[in-house]
Amino acid sequence: MSQVVTFGEIMLRLSPPGYQRLVQARSFDVTYGGGEANVAIALASFGVEVAYVTCLPRNELGQSAAHFLRQHGVDISYVSWVGKRLGIYWLENGSSQRASKVVYDRAGSSISEVSPGSIDWRRIFRGGQWFHWTGITPAISASAAEVCREACQMAKECGLTVSCDLNYRKKLWGYGKTASEVMPGLVNLADLVIGNEEDADQVFGIQPPRTDVEQGRLRAEDYRHVGEKLMERFPTLRQVAITLRGSLSASHNTWGGVLFDGKELHVSRIYDIHPIVDRVGAGDSFAAGLIFSILKGRSGREAIEFAVAASCLKHTIPGDCNLVSIEEVEGLMKGSGSGRVQR
Repeated sequence: MSQVVTFGEIMLRLSPPGYQRLVQARSFDVTYGGGEANVAIALASFGVEVAYVTCLPRNELGQSAAHFLRQHGVDISYVSWVGKRLGIYWLENGSSQRASKVVYDRAGSSISEVSPGSIDWRRIFRGGQWFHWTGITPAISASAAEVCREACQMAKECGLTVSCDLNYRKKLWGYGKTASEVMPGLVNLADLVIGNEEDADQVFGIQPPRTDVEQGRLRAEDYRHVGEKLMERFPTLRQVAITLRGSLSASHNTWGGVLFDGKELHVSRIYDIHPIVDRVGAGDSFAAGLIFSILKGRSGREAIEFAVAASCLKHTIPGDCNLVSIEEVEGLMKGSGSGRVQR
């Protein structure tokens, strides 16, 4: 029995050393990652009992991904060993004015072949409190979208809180359906929606006024409008959370967030992050911090501050996963951000 359950695809991540370009690389740093897996690992780091549901091939790569999850304290009892390949993504780390790049190699991966009715969600959710998924999973294949819908429906039937990170990935929607066609039916089963400063626009056409993401001009107060419009469209929503990234360069960002509960807009402090070590997974670490805080009964203000501080720290850690403690996050919240050596 796990307090939180997440569902999605874990992939092999290959990155050129340092800031090399993919065309330069003759070796690659190896790790594993994926939106929902990153959330599960971050929650486990906070001491939450969490299970990750996915599909893995029964070969050495699948076993290695499973070991990676297990070593970080994630329950993998519900992994389905099916299909023939593990998805891969290649990450070229950007620097200064050169943006990072992602190349996917995940067509035909095990989870893309998951079959509706093949996962016993009622058994998995028994005794649980929370189910989390992202917009990446229904983008993988029509069958993955259907299984995600089955999970959301059963989670609601079993009384779990359902959270969705919109996580729009244009490159993934390639099976004949768009995010705008598929996501509304799924989000209509969610209690909490999470997104970045662009997701609601890209998926639902909901834009904040007076905001220019490309120029890094973000006004936190304008995202009340986004929260209100999302709640109008999806009456099941109780909260909307949005990360706010001001991109000054690939190496220098500002970072904050807002949480809207239908009445009050809670706005976090803004962090200035420079230099960025690895920004991949920052949104996932934000989601994990928010889920943890809500499960602990923290106020809206405390929840958004914890989530933003946790995800700020993720920018300092190589790899997809946020491997920080509650104490480290709370230390940053209290102003301990100087980076002095701790002895």
